[in-house]
Amino acid sequence: MQRSSYAPPPPHSPPLHHPVPQHVSTVPMMRSPPPPQSQSNSNYGSPYGGQAGGGGGSFAPAFGGFMNDPTAQMGYQVGKTALNAGQEIFEQNVNRYVSIPALKHYFNVSTPYVLRKLLLVLFPWRHRPWSREQRPSTSSSSPDANYYFLPPRDDINSPDMYIPVMAFVTYILLSTLLAGLRGAFHPEVMGLTATTAFVVVLLEILGLKFGTYILSISNDSQLLDLVAYSGYKFVGVIVSLVVTGIVNRGQGRRGWAGWTIFAYTFFANAFFLLRSLKYVLLPDAAGGHPASSSMHTVARSQRTRRTQFLFFYSYIVQCIFMWILTRQDANPGQAKAAAKIVGA
Repeated sequence: MQRSSYAPPPPHSPPLHHPVPQHVSTVPMMRSPPPPQSQSNSNYGSPYGGQAGGGGGSFAPAFGGFMNDPTAQMGYQVGKTALNAGQEIFEQNVNRYVSIPALKHYFNVSTPYVLRKLLLVLFPWRHRPWSREQRPSTSSSSPDANYYFLPPRDDINSPDMYIPVMAFVTYILLSTLLAGLRGAFHPEVMGLTATTAFVVVLLEILGLKFGTYILSISNDSQLLDLVAYSGYKFVGVIVSLVVTGIVNRGQGRRGWAGWTIFAYTFFANAFFLLRSLKYVLLPDAAGGHPASSSMHTVARSQRTRRTQFLFFYSYIVQCIFMWILTRQDANPGQAKAAAKIVGA
């Protein structure tokens, strides 16, 4: 098969004619708008541009003018009055059960006091004296003047609520962490730990309150003192959990090492409570301190019963509660089974 050859071009090709436009149209050139110029007036950053037509005024009202408005001032005064009234009603309702000024007294602590108090709770064996410091409420030197206890920051023997509250929260978080390290964590472990700790503290306070009622022990700040003293056990519980977890490698209170650490923290806490609560459950004017309305000499038979109650609370009750708080589930299989049951 052969290709056909192309025909040769003609000797003279016609010239090309380009069309010429008859009407010329002008197309405007597209340019970007000029950058905004900085303004020194108060309209800088306003979305309205700061200028309108030829007036050059601002549409945004000034804040100072708003505050000078009589309507705004009246609304501010009404809101402030309503807030003060609500705060006063709240304080009146709360003061029916707990005195806010008295509660502030237990949180009046300092860093040196917290460190010394922690050492006292863990090593109370050689501490002297155990009596609380008192000062007269008036500048007069008359023997009938009222006396008050110094705040915790000024007296190492004064009970506080800062350490018990912090120890309570730390115990819940530490127990949850140790459960996770043992592989026994489940979503409800934090709630169960917090509920157990709260029930223990509640039962302890109710038992102490019932005992003080039976033994006719009266004190102006007795309830808050008992709440504070009932929370110091968490310091020994935390130390027992940490040291036992390190020694036994997270296997709980097993072997002689775990029980030895638990026994030491228990006896230290019991001795601390026995010495500290002596001036709450056994009020006596002897001791060189001024007598207040709640410090009076008790009869021999009444003092014997109070001593027995103090010993029972400091050793028997504390041993049971600290054993409950330091008990851990070292078997991950049981925790997983419990989590499956809860999830089902």
